[in-house]
Amino acid sequence: MLISTEVDVLRLLADPLRAQLVGLLAQGPACTCHLVADTGAKQPTISHHLKVLREAGLVAAEPRGRFTYYRLLPAPLEAGAAFLTGLSEQVRANADRFREC
Repeated sequence: MLISTEVDVLRLLADPLRAQLVGLLAQGPACTCHLVADTGAKQPTISHHLKVLREAGLVAAEPRGRFTYYRLLPAPLEAGAAFLTGLSEQVRANADRFREC
């Protein structure tokens, strides 16, 4: 599994196409043909990014007939959001604490 910390979720979403795929999958499960049509990217490129997201645990593949649908999993996104929330709380709490030189 690729994701070892919440920060890895942020690294995965730093790629614009992967972020777009995650946004599209947030609207519901989709197959590769839908994602190709929605993004304009080539099928091998979409398949590569889906593989990375699947191996990282962000996406699950579900066979449906002759198609495979991809579903976004909320838990890794929630962990990444919790990390960012904790970080922003820490920033607020320490905004006026200057370190001595």
